[in-house]
Amino acid sequence: MALPGNLATLTPRMMLLTAAAAAVIGFIGFIGFRVIAESTVEKDKGGATHGLAADIDRNHAFPLVRHGGSIFVPEHSSYRSRIVVAPAQQKNISLSRVVTGTVEADPARTVKVLAPVTGRVGELDVELGDTVKKGQPLATLDSGDLAQAVADAEKARASAKLTKSAFDRATGLNKAGGLALRELEQAQNDYLQATSEMKRAEARLDVIGDSGKVSGQRKIVLTSPIDGAITSLETAPGDFIDSSTASMMTVSNLEKVWVTASVQEKDLSFVQKGERVEVSLVAYPGEIFAGRVEIISQLLEADTRRNKVRILFANPHGIFKLNMFATVRFFVPAAQKVVIPSSALLMVNDASTVFVETAPWTFERKPVQPESDYEGATVVRGLAAGERIVVRGGVLLND
Repeated sequence: MALPGNLATLTPRMMLLTAAAAAVIGFIGFIGFRVIAESTVEKDKGGATHGLAADIDRNHAFPLVRHGGSIFVPEHSSYRSRIVVAPAQQKNISLSRVVTGTVEADPARTVKVLAPVTGRVGELDVELGDTVKKGQPLATLDSGDLAQAVADAEKARASAKLTKSAFDRATGLNKAGGLALRELEQAQNDYLQATSEMKRAEARLDVIGDSGKVSGQRKIVLTSPIDGAITSLETAPGDFIDSSTASMMTVSNLEKVWVTASVQEKDLSFVQKGERVEVSLVAYPGEIFAGRVEIISQLLEADTRRNKVRILFANPHGIFKLNMFATVRFFVPAAQKVVIPSSALLMVNDASTVFVETAPWTFERKPVQPESDYEGATVVRGLAAGERIVVRGGVLLND
């Protein structure tokens, strides 16, 4: 069959190219139609759509229509049955924060036992963890320094006694006219110096004796300064103590203990002095210990950026053991807060958002700031009570 006109001169290759060009032009036209359809939304005061958007609704062509920052769900869209909208609720609640903590000894009831003189440990009368009473023997120290201190005190006493006798004789001779005033004054000065040296030597012995009982010339029995328990032990029989600042052991009174919580900087608003606290211990599951904030440190730890918060607990039965792990819940006074279902929150670029209904089936994205979980829901800031939000199906609107 002969082709009419110039078509007869077309080669098969040219006919193929012509058909491809026609298909591209048709696709571009379709895309242009869709762009115009999605960007053209006409609504009356009641929220109904007209024009091209209404045609899209009738043809069920698109489940969503986007225009600027608004998203419209057409009447016949299948999304309407999957999206649930409800108002944000306002409730009077007390927020809380949970942090970790440990049981510690009260520093005001903890004493480090120091050796008042250098020497060698002869006997050790206690072990780590032992309960002790005030004045109970802890260890015996054999000390050359103690022997020197005792000798110095005895020498000072003898010197004071001798100079006192000399001063008394000089006073009598001076009254009788048999001794010059200058010699009386010298005797008096010698006596005063000897008395001063005796007081110094005896004061040193008193300080040594405050730590224990001096026995003989060389031995001192160190005693417990308070009632408590041996919570650390850094010596043993035969150990030589060469520094009066080195701790031999620590005695802690554990009738009252601290639970020390490490609170992150961002959670410090939940911590107020005197506010109630709930503490739970791994050793006693299901049991809650109620307390109140006693001390809030004025210094953040530089390496962890955390703040030490201490809660004091009575411990007459020894339930709290040192270094126990604890879970600490802090509360703030009750206040009106906006609460929304957790399913309403959507993450966009690490930011929390919700979809707010601005008109019937028209939504806009709004950023919010979650504060805390509350009974399966989320407390947020940035949203007013009563605002209608998407509580289910928001992921369908998400970009």
